Amino acid sequence: MSAADTQLRDHELRRPPVVRRRRLWPRLAVAGALVALAVIFFWRRDGAGAKAARERPAARTVPVVTATARAGEMPVYLSGLGTATALNTVTVRSRVDGQLLSVNYREGQLVARGAVLAQIDPRPFQVQLLQAEGQRAKDEATLKNAQLDLERYRVLVAQDSIPRQQLDTQVATVNQLKATLESDRAQMESAKLNLTYSRITAPLAGRVGLRLVDAGNMVHATDPNGLVVITQLDPIAVIFTIPSDQLPPVIRKMRGGQRLPVEAWDREIQNRLAAGALEAVDNQIDESTGTVRLKAVFGNPERTLFPNQFVNARLLLDTLQGAVIVPTAALQRSPQATYVWVVGPDAAVQMHDVEVEHTEGDQSAVRKGLAAGDVVVTEGVDSLQPGTKVTSGPAGGAAPSGGGGRKPAR
Repeated sequence: MSAADTQLRDHELRRPPVVRRRRLWPRLAVAGALVALAVIFFWRRDGAGAKAARERPAARTVPVVTATARAGEMPVYLSGLGTATALNTVTVRSRVDGQLLSVNYREGQLVARGAVLAQIDPRPFQVQLLQAEGQRAKDEATLKNAQLDLERYRVLVAQDSIPRQQLDTQVATVNQLKATLESDRAQMESAKLNLTYSRITAPLAGRVGLRLVDAGNMVHATDPNGLVVITQLDPIAVIFTIPSDQLPPVIRKMRGGQRLPVEAWDREIQNRLAAGALEAVDNQIDESTGTVRLKAVFGNPERTLFPNQFVNARLLLDTLQGAVIVPTAALQRSPQATYVWVVGPDAAVQMHDVEVEHTEGDQSAVRKGLAAGDVVVTEGVDSLQPGTKVTSGPAGGAAPSGGGGRKPAR
């Protein structure tokens, strides 16, 4: 210690006690204030905790969404992706050569079978018909004269006035002229047929496509593109695929003479477009995909199906009778089993292992482990344990989402 420090300490010791007490009081006041603030803080916190403890319910319940298992019919569908396909598509071509005089349809128009689509200049074929008719009239007159000569020759032969050979020659001439008349009749029918072909009609009912040839052009029977394409819309087919391992029950049903119903749904499977029946099964399985093609036929009076439209096809294979049906959201899965949370009469939940027979959309049929009338939890399973008390709320309400919850099986 230095001499200066020693002198300072001696100076302090020589101060009067009153001076030292004056400097100590402010420190004691500050310390007292801090202690008082700490006491107030902890007292308020303990009071709030006690109040919350008094207001907390004695037994906590978990809000959930429930559903009641019911007994009913569960349809068994086989679903596959498909494409609407026209039963018949016809490219209308001219069967004779000539100038196209008129086109009698609008592009995209629905036409009936036999409707006149186009007209080819008929005058050349009318001339051919007139020529064939004139030739036939000429040959008929020649035949009539030959038949009269034949009758005379027969009389003369009977009188032994002419040789028998001349009569035989006349008989051959008459037969030749009769054959000529048959040929003339064929020429007339050919001319009439060409005249009919000059008037082009629809071979089936359907929708015409875009026009391929305009009026005024020369058309030929050998033209590759034709005049127009007609697509049949009612009825219409849907070609869809199912996995090959689902084929055997379909074959058994068809062999038994059952006509299996098929429904066509839109891309999002929200709206049913049409209802029909299974028509045929393809004769081989696609090795690359392991699927087989099926063909269903639908009535399409409202034109809800259009060729090449993508659809979802659902084939009704069977119907489960008296099945116990629950929402699929109630099913929970663990590595050991599939189970549901069942709400008892005391509002406590218990785990029940179940066997699922079939699932269709948001509904599932349970074979074992559940009875009709049991109340199952569909939402809010995350916080459940065996014996937990629950309160039921509306779907999408206060219950926490529990669709992905997983609890170990018992």
